[in-house]
Amino acid sequence: MALAEECAETQSVLNSVQSVFDLLARRWTGDILVAGVEGARRFREYRRAVAGVSDRMLVQRLRELESLGLVSRTVVPSSPVQVFYAPTQHAIDLMRAVQPLVSWGRHHRAKAEAHAHAPAS
Repeated sequence: MALAEECAETQSVLNSVQSVFDLLARRWTGDILVAGVEGARRFREYRRAVAGVSDRMLVQRLRELESLGLVSRTVVPSSPVQVFYAPTQHAIDLMRAVQPLVSWGRHHRAKAEAHAHAPAS
């Protein structure tokens, strides 16, 4: 493979990774995904699980995650109507892929804190 092709392929991969980071960096997105890992939840269950999120923002993020194929929305015709949100396999795969980064972040944070509290030489 020529260098130009390798660079183009690398840039494509980096763009994909950046898209994931941008998504996860959005306020409440990670909290919502984590809250859903145990399965389908009703809106108010998400609201209780994600402390501080407003109803408006929760609706916005759930719709966004649904449009990206990370959350499925199921309407159960009953009285009153029940709506459930659940992570898709795509979201579960994403959360598994992120776990090594979470571990790295915890390790790095512990090292940084230890370094910050170490006596100066």
